[in-house]
Amino acid sequence: MAAAGPGIYSEIGKKARDLLYKDYHTDQKFTLTTYASNGAAITAASTRKNEAIFSEIQSQLKNNNVTVDVKATSDSNVTTTFTVHDLGMPDLKAILCIPFPYQKSAKAELQYLHPHAGITTSVGLNANPVINLSGVFGTKALAVGADAAFDTSTGDFTKYNAGLSFTSDEDFVAAVTLNNKGDSLAASYYHSVNPSTAVGGELAYSFSSNENTLTFGTKHALDPLTIVKARFNNYGMASALVQHEWRPKSFITVSTEVDTKAIEKSSKVGLSLVLKP
Repeated sequence: MAAAGPGIYSEIGKKARDLLYKDYHTDQKFTLTTYASNGAAITAASTRKNEAIFSEIQSQLKNNNVTVDVKATSDSNVTTTFTVHDLGMPDLKAILCIPFPYQKSAKAELQYLHPHAGITTSVGLNANPVINLSGVFGTKALAVGADAAFDTSTGDFTKYNAGLSFTSDEDFVAAVTLNNKGDSLAASYYHSVNPSTAVGGELAYSFSSNENTLTFGTKHALDPLTIVKARFNNYGMASALVQHEWRPKSFITVSTEVDTKAIEKSSKVGLSLVLKP
């Protein structure tokens, strides 16, 4: 029944964000996933940005309702995440994240999904932790939520956001969010025109700078294995991508970005290759 509920706070406006921003990039990225004999998934990824190369390797092992993820990056950081699903009751999830070397980013999290609520709370594992609490209440069709973080070391709220979401049969999704401690207001929508085509847009306003950013985007499936996406904003930035699933779960994505006000010197091209057996 929880699947028909409002979800968690990060899902407010997610469909529009995915349409407008997901898979767009101007870097070169390669990802390879393999599976060990014990069922562990091992993923190696490398990203080239400008002249720098960032790499990471991640392994994931699942056993009954427990998932263990270990990720190591090229800057010598290792993060281990333990996730326990259905902790004592259905739809209650516990997450423990421990970095090495040990940092303030270590945290413990609980997530609970209900047909009429989605609640997430996390606390940092240090002497003066940051406590984060978010909640969404309503139904899958109409939901309202808030997200706040409190720093016990300073006694200040480091984050407080609010959002409202409306969904109509998955074909139309609209959302309004108040972010950045009330400094920015964003309204977005996603509309599935037909099984092959979707459109979306976002209008964001910053109270401190008195600036508007309007972004429109579209997605179209050329065939069951190939999609094209495009977006454009009021500052003249245009982006497009082509993504092809050349074998099951393996994708090649080519994207480009250009400033239409300075086409001759602003074009950028990104390439992503994802390989899975």
